[in-house]
Amino acid sequence: MSTVLTEYYYMVKFNRFTLDNGLRVIVHEDHTTPMAVVNILYDVGARDEDPKQTGFAHLFEHLMFGGSINIPSYDEPLQRVGGENNAFTSNDITNYYITLPSNNIETAFWLESDRMLSLAFNKKSLDVQRNVVIEEFKQRYLNQPYGDVWLKLRPLVYKKHPYRWATIGKEIKHIEDARIEDVKAFFKKHYNPQNAIMVVGGDVNLEQVKQLSEKWFGPIPAGEKYHRDLPQEPEQHDERRETVTAKVPLNDVYIAFQMEGRLDESYHTSELLSDILSRGQSSRLYKSLVKENQVFSDVHAYMSGSLDTGMFVFEGKPLENVSIEQAEAAIWEQLEILKNTEVPADELTKVKNKTESTIIFSEMSLLDKAMNLAYYELLGDADELNHETEKYLEVTAAAIKQQANKLFRKDNSSTLIYLADKSESPEVGKSESISV
Repeated sequence: MSTVLTEYYYMVKFNRFTLDNGLRVIVHEDHTTPMAVVNILYDVGARDEDPKQTGFAHLFEHLMFGGSINIPSYDEPLQRVGGENNAFTSNDITNYYITLPSNNIETAFWLESDRMLSLAFNKKSLDVQRNVVIEEFKQRYLNQPYGDVWLKLRPLVYKKHPYRWATIGKEIKHIEDARIEDVKAFFKKHYNPQNAIMVVGGDVNLEQVKQLSEKWFGPIPAGEKYHRDLPQEPEQHDERRETVTAKVPLNDVYIAFQMEGRLDESYHTSELLSDILSRGQSSRLYKSLVKENQVFSDVHAYMSGSLDTGMFVFEGKPLENVSIEQAEAAIWEQLEILKNTEVPADELTKVKNKTESTIIFSEMSLLDKAMNLAYYELLGDADELNHETEKYLEVTAAAIKQQANKLFRKDNSSTLIYLADKSESPEVGKSESISV
């Protein structure tokens, strides 16, 4: 085992070491709580899927709770020691976590290591979880108003990159056709120590975590190293539009702009830009377009936060007396103001202060700290978590204006319009795609 012990005296102190099989382990000691958390981030998401076999990363999130060869029921032993667990999948990562009383922490090591080493692969488990995912696909994405927005907006924004499909997958058929051999191959490629980052936090100590990590994870084979070579999304230079008529309660407007990835130096500027536009009732979009001019019933701006080329998205539901054209024009008017006039100092200071308080509050939660440490380690260095506030505070009004001009261009926009079908006709869901 190679060991690099580093203690940081910033907001979140931690140590880290790496097992011989490549598993990176971060230890955050917090003896103010009787609890502990074990968070394992796997460097695999929907972007790593075969275009003909999408939805596998999310399917695996479900399969990982289906039991291993040695532990048929994952939840039962955890519940006996007062623990809870959950997971989430994105286009970039899959993250699993357990919280439990710290004196029972070895149970978490036992459970997580066993399913990393010997997840049970059988037709029954696959069939059960496949049906769960298919039902989720139908309920959340197909049968819910606006549920299919990411199934339509992503392929409008992305033409080359695997971000063009949602985490749930392109279509249900890919999940229906998943075979045991395909599932095993996906697991072997991605679910191994050298593709994982484990954070152990709470009422624990470094030597204890080193011993338990060696005992439970040390014997697991490292797995084969592979080189991720994803097709990169070219810069957008054409205005794209799609209009959908569907059984939705209100018209809805989505305008997405291609933006840089999470590691780009402009990322923090873009995030403050989204806060200026849409954070709280004092934000520009709410004040101007909801409260004063009454164009939208609600309107928001947010970013995807993707590791590779991302999306900066505007979403708004126009009031019934407002046309789609008026609604779009109102959003663009706000963007033109940002492009032509620097944000006043007090307004920029306000959003910076809100961001700083959000970061501070996130460091009060043991689970949030563990998740953040794992994610920043994936980005390159867990210690960057302790420098986030500085990066936001360094953003200038000139940088905000420059970024607005770079992003908010018609030839960098992808607009998806939902038109509410008020008729009794069963013929809904028709769409028309236009590349301008």
